[in-house]
Amino acid sequence: MDVELGNRAFVVGANASGKSNFLDAIRFLRDIAKPGGGLETAVRDRGWVSKIRSLAARSNSNVEIEVHLSSSADQEKPDWKYAVSFNGVSKFEKSQRVSKPKLVFEKVWKNDALILDRPNKQDKDDPELLTQTHLQQISLNPKFRVVADFLVSITYLHLVPQILRHPTAFSGSGLPDDPYGHDLLEQIARTPERTQKRFLERIEGALKLAVPQLKELTISKDAMGIPHLEAKYEHWRPRGAKQREDQFSDGTLRMIGLLWALLQADSVLLLEEPELSLHASIVDKLPALIHRLTQNSKRKRQVILTTHSSDLLSERGIDGGEIIVLLPNKEGTQVKRATSIKEIKHELESGFNVAEVIKPRTEPRNVNQLPLFT
Repeated sequence: MDVELGNRAFVVGANASGKSNFLDAIRFLRDIAKPGGGLETAVRDRGWVSKIRSLAARSNSNVEIEVHLSSSADQEKPDWKYAVSFNGVSKFEKSQRVSKPKLVFEKVWKNDALILDRPNKQDKDDPELLTQTHLQQISLNPKFRVVADFLVSITYLHLVPQILRHPTAFSGSGLPDDPYGHDLLEQIARTPERTQKRFLERIEGALKLAVPQLKELTISKDAMGIPHLEAKYEHWRPRGAKQREDQFSDGTLRMIGLLWALLQADSVLLLEEPELSLHASIVDKLPALIHRLTQNSKRKRQVILTTHSSDLLSERGIDGGEIIVLLPNKEGTQVKRATSIKEIKHELESGFNVAEVIKPRTEPRNVNQLPLFT
């Protein structure tokens, strides 16, 4: 696949077509670059090289990722390019055979000038060096550390309300960088007071429009020092009534997590199906909300999200060039911008909205027979 991403991108396709893998390719680069991460850790967390390859891949094929990074979406040439390729070396770990990664190449370009090209002489003299990227090593990446810092700043969110409500029940390993909401309340509590207050006031304003009777949203700590969100609802009682996050609806929790993520710094934000648990009348406002919170500010933010929602894609403000379509076939999955497909471009120009054009092309071929299943 080779696809251009703008300030906003909507990744659509059938179940198991590769939407989550699309986001994970970006997360993978972040995991290589982050402190305590690295190539082997990122590969191991995904089940080693054999689990990362496409199911349709030929035997022993390389895994390759290349990203072009620009200061703005309308640049003709990128400021930076980073490319990495690796394969698996079969080794035994804890009596199990695993395919550990070994670099095939690692390259960095600045303004089209190649400034890193591996394998180099040192790699050839000591092949063990090819088990690590220069991206992950502070002592070796000063000339392109801006690339590493950018990748580390990427945020991924797929909030699971049950985890936010009951974080102690989901403690332990397996929650790297907390994409599921386990640490959301701690994140809010750690935020400097002025910023925290400003963000919560904006979230409260949005919730008042979407959640019946909600009047106020605050954060406080209990006697054990554990932070809690508290919402006040206005009804027949003179002082209303309050609830903590463990009593919030799934939709309320997901809205809070989504809005908090959108209000954060200007890094890339990866969202997995943000429409889940939300009413259709809220879902069809999400594209405009995302645009307002990420583009109408001094610090613009790139948002890449996956979705199955026709309500979300029906929003007339979505441009066909923002849609990334995943089309499975026997060789894996084709990934294309919607406007690069002639038939889709023609239908959009004829006045159909994105949902009307995309849904028939991404639904399973025999889905209409599903009600007949016995």
